[in-house]
Amino acid sequence: MTDLFSASADPQADRNRPLADRMRPRYLSEVTGQAHLTGPQGVLTRMIASGTLGSMIFWGPPGTGKTTVARLLAGETNLVFEQISAIFSGVADLKKMFDGARARRMSGRQTLLFVDEIHRFNRAQQDSFLPVMEDGTVILIGATTENPSFELNAALLSRARVLTFHSHDAESLATLLARAEENEGRKLPLDEEGRASLIRMADGDGRAALTLAEEIWRAAREDETFNAEQLQEVVQRRAPVYDKSQDGHYNLISALHKSVRGSDPDAALYYLCRMFDAGEDPLYLGRRLVRMASEDIGLADPQALVIANAAKDAYDYLGSPEGELALAEACVYLATAPKSNAVYMAYKAAMRAAKENGSLVPPKHILNAPTKLMKGEGYGAGYAYDHDQPEAFSGQNYFPDAMGRPTFYDPPERGFEREIRKRLDYWTKLRLERHGKG
Repeated sequence: MTDLFSASADPQADRNRPLADRMRPRYLSEVTGQAHLTGPQGVLTRMIASGTLGSMIFWGPPGTGKTTVARLLAGETNLVFEQISAIFSGVADLKKMFDGARARRMSGRQTLLFVDEIHRFNRAQQDSFLPVMEDGTVILIGATTENPSFELNAALLSRARVLTFHSHDAESLATLLARAEENEGRKLPLDEEGRASLIRMADGDGRAALTLAEEIWRAAREDETFNAEQLQEVVQRRAPVYDKSQDGHYNLISALHKSVRGSDPDAALYYLCRMFDAGEDPLYLGRRLVRMASEDIGLADPQALVIANAAKDAYDYLGSPEGELALAEACVYLATAPKSNAVYMAYKAAMRAAKENGSLVPPKHILNAPTKLMKGEGYGAGYAYDHDQPEAFSGQNYFPDAMGRPTFYDPPERGFEREIRKRLDYWTKLRLERHGKG
């Protein structure tokens, strides 16, 4: 069996290196958790078999192997590996790197340039990669934890293939820990419950799992075994992977919104609490709940908007931690309310009509006539005051003449909108009886 891990010539120096560094795979086939890229039928495996590499963007969470895979690609294709970080590098560093790559190219060696945190470069710096990518001076591999669609130039993306790295699942993390035990020649001092807890703490991050394992070995006394509760005392719990201004934020708010829309109060509460736990501004969540009430419930339950607004105001009044309960109450109410996007769809349709039809004048019979001239022009002529009509309904046309009578709002037979539908159908019947058209 091939040795899975790299080792230095000096055993003592090797022991002083962090476990996660000692555990780096030496071959692409040894990478765990990314079978869609490095497995027998993986994209990168096929690329290497073809003998050519193109520029790529590696997109994925921390600790999923982006840097390791880039190094392995260079080794397996006999390319010179150069690495820079966008956090610590500027234009001068890039120019020096490009000049070195050009010199190597003249001597027949190509450079694989790995740029960590590539999204940190500004637009002009990102553009500087384009010429050296196009003429083959470098094969660029950029690594980012953020969505490339939002953070990288379109010109750069058009020249590079985006490959997505996945968070490690429980099985992949368990494999990593087993390998670490084999490499270290000792078992982790954890019972079954503690081991499962460690895997959860790692939160899909392979580097974090190995770092936590190393801390456990350091902390354990001889013949000591930790359960889940003891593990939490020995190793401080990692903060959730969540950046309030980046992908973690948008992923969780999307999950919350869709859980409410999907009428799943348990999932909605879970994502709400995930965001509370990560430090999200509760007033931001209150505003999002108000939006959900308008967009996904609407008039199917007119109280939804009232309750969402009340919860937001309650948090503003009470503060934390008491105010979070009001937001949780609103979240559950919205998730269990009847759903309708009829008002939302009507609003969008009416907005399209407003933009497409220009500045049409309303029909004269519904315009005021404060002057004799305007009365002479027919303003207000023939207007029927609805409260004076049978059923308090005149059935007049209120649209500009050129538009006819379009329909935007189409309430479904759900919740309170069932009653609204009855009213609209009744008024349509009256309109046909009195004017011969709906």
